[in-house]
Amino acid sequence: MHESHTITLIKEPGYALIQFNRPEVLNAINMKLMEELVSTLEELDKDSDVRCIVITGSEKAFAAGADIKEMADASAIEMLQRDQFARWDRIRKIKKPIIAAVSGFALGAAASWR
Repeated sequence: MHESHTITLIKEPGYALIQFNRPEVLNAINMKLMEELVSTLEELDKDSDVRCIVITGSEKAFAAGADIKEMADASAIEMLQRDQFARWDRIRKIKKPIIAAVSGFALGAAASWR
């Protein structure tokens, strides 16, 4: 078992389990969690012993969405410079199957364009 600050990694024969580890904020996704998640996914994608990757949260919440507290004081320029969507592009390039094992709340927000 490998544990970082924001995720826990357990490798089993044939698969790896990544668990979000920010229970105090219902696993809200901040920049640190996202970077640890992406780098772990990239490592597992290269690991020939891993055929599938499972991502989970806790029984109470899979994830509360983006960590709004982290973004609250950032200016529009700072948000643009963070280039948060680049990390999602890196996840999109993972070749191994990724399964979300959701228990509890899986929250987020979407913009409505009219």
